[in-house]
Amino acid sequence: MDFDSFVNDIEKNGWNVFGAEIYKDGRLIHSWGDTTEGIHDLYSATKTVLSVAFGIMYDRGLIGLDDPVMRYISAPAKPGWEEVTIRRLLTMSILDLPFRAEGDNWIKFALNCDTDPEERGFNYSNICTYLVGVALANVLGSDLGKFIEDEIFSPLGIERFEYSYSPEGYFYGASGMKMSVHDLSKFGILLMNGGVYEGRRIVSEDYVKMATSVQQMNREGGYGFYIWKYRDGYSINGKWKQKCYILPARGIIVTYLSHIEDDSNDLLESMEKHILDIGKTGE
Repeated sequence: MDFDSFVNDIEKNGWNVFGAEIYKDGRLIHSWGDTTEGIHDLYSATKTVLSVAFGIMYDRGLIGLDDPVMRYISAPAKPGWEEVTIRRLLTMSILDLPFRAEGDNWIKFALNCDTDPEERGFNYSNICTYLVGVALANVLGSDLGKFIEDEIFSPLGIERFEYSYSPEGYFYGASGMKMSVHDLSKFGILLMNGGVYEGRRIVSEDYVKMATSVQQMNREGGYGFYIWKYRDGYSINGKWKQKCYILPARGIIVTYLSHIEDDSNDLLESMEKHILDIGKTGE
């Protein structure tokens, strides 16, 4: 591992990376940039936070993976929605949904989309995550954001954050969250430890195993419950290179928050070369 060369690549190339952390066997071994003070957009890394919230409520028997989502949402819907399960929404396996809802009533927009639950494939849509969040809020009968603050952020020691709501007032779990690099790393630690953080169980090991396993294949190698397959581990991903890579077999967690609006893999390739020694060892 050559962390200095990774940092040199960031600085030499002017990549817009705010900060980076490396953990080995649960211990922070390298840190660069702003990892604790600034909070930055997570974009779709927000989805993993919602996955943990779902897991907690699932563990408590409040909601089931194979429950129809319409059991928890009282609104008119086009035919087909009555067969769409929470599991299908968690795995992004509802075809033909638009990427995001529009207008001032996202529930109405979503449930007026055509869907055929008999057809299955990977279709990445913020609508899936939004509807899971609506279902959770309705189960609680209260603000899902407050539940996340109390049940996840507080025990993880996360004190500085932002999150957003839909036009109807529901927590928007698909995006819209800000957090520090260091606090995003805590989710990597939580997942690597099977749902335990600093000796306290937050979510069950069984749920973490499901959420971090391939539940739906895609061209990237597989998808769990709002968590991506990555090599021999998994990752938390945001659209402009907000990343937390978790490699349990190696005991390594790599977290960085960036804002790089292109499709290049330069930052990833530098991380793999210098942190994971991929390429140097012929992997």
